[in-house]
Parts: sequence; structure tokens; C-alpha cells
Amino acid sequence: MISTIGVVGAGTMGSGIANLAALSGFNVILVDVEDHVLQKARSRMESFMDKSIAKGKITPKQKHEAMEKVRGSTDLREMKHADVVIEAVIENMDVKKEVFSKLDQIAPEHAILATNTSSMSITEIASATNRPNQVVGMHFFNPPQLMKLVEVVRGYKTSDETVGQAKELARKLKKEPVEVKKDSPGFIVNRIMIPQFIEAIRLVEEGVASMEDIDKAVTLGLNYPMGPFTLQDFAGVDIGLHVMDYFYQEFKDDRFAAPLLLRQLVRAGRLGRKTGAGFYDYDDVQ
Repeated sequence: MISTIGVVGAGTMGSGIANLAALSGFNVILVDVEDHVLQKARSRMESFMDKSIAKGKITPKQKHEAMEKVRGSTDLREMKHADVVIEAVIENMDVKKEVFSKLDQIAPEHAILATNTSSMSITEIASATNRPNQVVGMHFFNPPQLMKLVEVVRGYKTSDETVGQAKELARKLKKEPVEVKKDSPGFIVNRIMIPQFIEAIRLVEEGVASMEDIDKAVTLGLNYPMGPFTLQDFAGVDIGLHVMDYFYQEFKDDRFAAPLLLRQLVRAGRLGRKTGAGFYDYDDVQ
């Protein structure tokens, strides 16, 4: 039975997953390397729940109870108390493998070790442990508290039992799980979305249409909530480039080759809303 969920990494995704788990009634251990990151994560959770209270979605009591369930720590050894650990650190394979190697030594024998990676190999991450059958992908979407989907991804050695437990956990978190049966880069959503980003950028490079009109065409013609350029700025231009380069490295297929315009934006430090400029300029971001 899962009662305590550990989350490693207190950034946007990690804090969102921790908040989601606490609101769903689980005890949460949130670990990051620095106290100020944990404090920022708590502020982010409180801000999200304050907005939910204002919209009548939760009560102040539910907010208080959720915050009481989240315990922050800079000591990874606290994961010895977790039934499931969800890793949400940066998208760097070496860093992830180092985290999983340590978790393998710390977490209880029964614990599932999950990664929130959006694109990377579950099999390679699992190879850093002595329990690859208990390693699984659980890819939440941003923000985790609102987005309904969780991609549950099999590694080469992930057991049916582990996949079943991950899907059941997703349902307990009030999410809709989909099973990715083979460990392929990008899983489902990013495998479809990244080529759309690339094609949109190429349309601009070729002078076919402006970014604004491409975004308008996609939102009105495909009924997407955001156009490709707005979405890339929201998610992080550098993250998109990183995923494209990873796809190209894994598939050796030119359809995943990052356009030069994207690479130039990253070199110029235009990484999206988080830096105040990406494909578009944002006056409201410092």
C-alpha cells in the first residue's frame, strides 16, 4: 500500500507533483539540494492553492492539510520512508543515473522508483539500480495539479506489477494514465509534438508565414490551446532544443534535427518566458 510519496527535485515539476500528491491525501517527502529551493517550492504550492481557493476549487482547510503533509529536506536519505519515489531533477542522463543509484541504496526494497523524464530512456536510468524491474516512467505534464495525463512508460525490464502500480497511483492522483509499451525517446506526446515544433520553425525560416500567424492558425485550425511558439516559450526554448538534440542522437533521423533559428535563440539567452524573451518578448517577466 502506498502512503508516502517521495519527490526528488523541488523545481516547477517536482513542487507541482508534491502539491498534487499532498492534495490527494498522501504524505510527501520533498528533497532538493538547497533549502532556498525548498522554500521557493512551498511558496509556489501556496500560491497555486490560493488561486484554487479563489476559484472555489478547494477550501482553506484543504490547503492547510495539504501543506501539513509536505515535509521538505536536503537529505536524500529521507527517502528511506517512501513507498514510491518520483524523480524530477534536470533532464541530464548522468545526473538522473546518479540519483537513481543513490535511491536504490536508500529506498525500501518494495519501493517503486519513478522518473518524470519527458523523453529519456527509462531502461538506461534503470541500469543504475539493482531493481530495474521496479523502475518506471511517470511523465506528468505542466502544471501537474491541472493537467490530466500521465504517461506510464516501461523500461526494458519494468515488470507488469510495477506498471500496474504506477497506473493505479496515477488514478489515485486523479490523473488519466496511458501506457507506453516500448521505451522509445519522447514516448507519445513529445514524439508527436517535437516534429510539430520543428516544422513550425521551418515555416518561419522559409518565410512562409509569421510566428504570430502560425500560432493563430494552429490554435484556430487545430483547436490547440496554444500555438507552437507560445508553447515553446512557456515550456522553455532550451528544453525544446535539448529534446530535439536527444531525439537526433537516438534516432539519427533528420526530421528531428533542430532548426538553426532555435539554436540561435538559445545562444542569445532567449530561453522563453522564464528569461523574459524567447520567440516573443515578454515585458511582464523580469
